[in-house]
Amino acid sequence: MAQDKTNYPSTMRAVGLYGLHDLRVVEIAHPGSPAPGQVLLRVAVVGVCGSDHHYYNEGAIGNAIVGEGMIMGHEFSAWVEALGDGVNGLEVGQLVAVEPAIPCGTCESCRHGHPNLCPAVLFCGSPNYQGSLAEAIHMPAANCFPLPDGMTPAEGALLEPLGVAIHTVDLAKLKVGETVAVFGAGSIGLLTAAMARTAGAGAIYMSEPLAYRRDFAQRYIGGNGIPFTIYDPTAEDIVAAILEETGGRGVDVAFEAAGASLTPDQAAQITRPGGRVIVVGIPDDDTMTMTASVVRRKGLTIKLVRRMKHTYPRAIQLVLSGTIDVASLATHVFPLEETGRAFDLVDRRDDGVLKAMIQVNEA
Repeated sequence: MAQDKTNYPSTMRAVGLYGLHDLRVVEIAHPGSPAPGQVLLRVAVVGVCGSDHHYYNEGAIGNAIVGEGMIMGHEFSAWVEALGDGVNGLEVGQLVAVEPAIPCGTCESCRHGHPNLCPAVLFCGSPNYQGSLAEAIHMPAANCFPLPDGMTPAEGALLEPLGVAIHTVDLAKLKVGETVAVFGAGSIGLLTAAMARTAGAGAIYMSEPLAYRRDFAQRYIGGNGIPFTIYDPTAEDIVAAILEETGGRGVDVAFEAAGASLTPDQAAQITRPGGRVIVVGIPDDDTMTMTASVVRRKGLTIKLVRRMKHTYPRAIQLVLSGTIDVASLATHVFPLEETGRAFDLVDRRDDGVLKAMIQVNEA
């Protein structure tokens, strides 16, 4: 049930990052009543994202440097707790999925329809905005998307990585029948492959070093009417294997979703002349390398993915229709008090984990 707008607790539980691998459950000030145009959300479920792990393991992503006690979390669903003045289209108690990026709305990128590229963006779970690993959070009403009856909080939280995958495939301008390679079978790689299949890819090739992820990908992507092959890059030359499979031509589009040091260059090597390479993975050392002669002589189009834009309504419909299954990616669920255990599990890639979810509040 929603609380009375005038009777919020003074503090709430949250999980702060106080150093590398140092997550602590703490009490912080409750955000209180929302400002005009905002809503107060009671957080339901939060997914642990790969970008969270860069903060957890490295203390930064590029020049975005963690401050002591930073609260992470940006893949989340929540219940509307209270409405600020002027908010329409939302109801108290409603379950919503939340777009975590708050663009300025006035810069050149925003005015040209690219809010994901806004240089002044506020982003949940980054150094400039509180994340969702807390019992409550303020967000603009425009960032909240009501979920249809029957859609679970976990599915709502997973709409964020699905939105990234939709945007990733959008950037590729994939045509029906084109061949695709995906490097990395984590949640983003799997969802990207699923979106490529949905968009009409003629064949999909994947590369993934972890056996349990290869097995999952075979069930999740394979057996759906189009050729699907997944390779173990620790056991074979992935470039030679894909080139052989494609008769030396290469694929039309390569998606790099592993964030590993070798995979961007491998993606370029297995893409046909005039093809496209779409990079969505975030490398650990903030450095991406491709062989210049390869990308130049092939005339490759190379695009990098910056989060997503305008994808939530499509993501909701794809899940609601059963076209994309996000629920099966949520392999592990932890209470807020065990967030550190969830991060450790994902960090070790143990116990068959694909996506660890944090249950912050119960319905």
